[in-house]
Amino acid sequence: MGKWGRWGLGFVVLASIGIAIASITKLIYDQNRIYTIRLATGGPTGEYYAFGQAIAQVTETNEPKIRVEVMESAGSNQNMDDINTHTADFALVQNDTPVLNNVRAVAQLYPEMFHLIAANDANIRTLTDLKGKRIALMPEGSGSYNLFWPLTEHYGLTKYDFQFNSMSPTDAYDALQAGNVDAVFRIIGLGNSSISKLLANNRFQLVPIDQIGALQLTQPYLKSTVIPKGSYDGGSPIPSKDLPVVAVSSLLIANVNVNPDVVKAITRILYEHRNELVSINPRTANIQSPEASQNLGFPLHEGAHAYYTQDNPSFLVTYAEPIGLLLSISILLCSSLWQGRQWLISNQKDRADRYNLEILDLIEKIEQAQDFDELQNLRQQLLEILRKVVVDLDIDRISPESFQSFTFPWEVANTAIRHQEIILSGRSKPVPQPNSSNLV
Repeated sequence: MGKWGRWGLGFVVLASIGIAIASITKLIYDQNRIYTIRLATGGPTGEYYAFGQAIAQVTETNEPKIRVEVMESAGSNQNMDDINTHTADFALVQNDTPVLNNVRAVAQLYPEMFHLIAANDANIRTLTDLKGKRIALMPEGSGSYNLFWPLTEHYGLTKYDFQFNSMSPTDAYDALQAGNVDAVFRIIGLGNSSISKLLANNRFQLVPIDQIGALQLTQPYLKSTVIPKGSYDGGSPIPSKDLPVVAVSSLLIANVNVNPDVVKAITRILYEHRNELVSINPRTANIQSPEASQNLGFPLHEGAHAYYTQDNPSFLVTYAEPIGLLLSISILLCSSLWQGRQWLISNQKDRADRYNLEILDLIEKIEQAQDFDELQNLRQQLLEILRKVVVDLDIDRISPESFQSFTFPWEVANTAIRHQEIILSGRSKPVPQPNSSNLV
């Protein structure tokens, strides 16, 4: 075996060892890695934040390698932006929020209902009665704030038809109780405790919101629903009858680059640990079915899709890393056996090396050739070497790789012959004689 052949074998063995070590290291790292994910929710007193806390607690119990950091936020629009820029990994948003490029769906959670709470003495019985009134809205950028405007526009109102102020939910409720506003508008899950406390005061009532069919012509993500009789107080009851309202769905979304295994684990928490979630936050009882989560109008995250479409992962997916490790070890073993065989026959000189040495000697003779006959003889020798090499290649006495290494010096020798022919041709040309007319 030649020097370069031994170097090549050594490189293959070292590369195989490197692959095996890298596979083992990655396997150990992945088995022990702790993933910290950032979940953007909403204000600290809102339903999104409480929902996020429930997910964090149940995830910590059932997926010890995943830590959920619950983040406060201004609302759906900010959450969508944070997911798009990967400032957050997961987020809760309303399904009317415009979807951005790097955002993928994970699950449809629960319906959020439009709540218009008005003071009894304000005489607000429908949305058209908001004209000339004072309205408390949620903070700008929130889903509640953004959806209020297309809703009132449908009823023929503009922002100049009433007074409005955006404020936190707590400030809005305080303003209504103090008589500083006539109504509060908020989109929130059914049964919110703050709403219950507000409605316990007989001074306030829920206002119905209908015309859902017409609303869906411009806002197709809206759904028709009802606030069931007695939802906020069964004794009174509040409301006194089923109240027609409009709803949107809350969604769990993720950045497209979040690890699919992490997304799959979080999706599994939502559906397979529902009882644990409900014990922390009853709102989680309304999480939609997996079938509903697969038809959200924008792409599912790869990890969520894997959960929804595969009851059990394939053998290759489950054991990809052990298979990679086994393959690397197999390559290492085969390479070692192959090297051992090559070392056993290393005492036989590589024929291609001998041919290369013959050609190098021939090149030296070509450069020293003094006439065309000598050069022709060297050409015949060069062709004879080529013939022998081709025969040896055909009967496997040299390898295709050795043949490739032979072709380069052979081409050099062939070029040297042509070059020497040019030199000898120049020498054989007669020297021009000076014209006598040019002699002085």
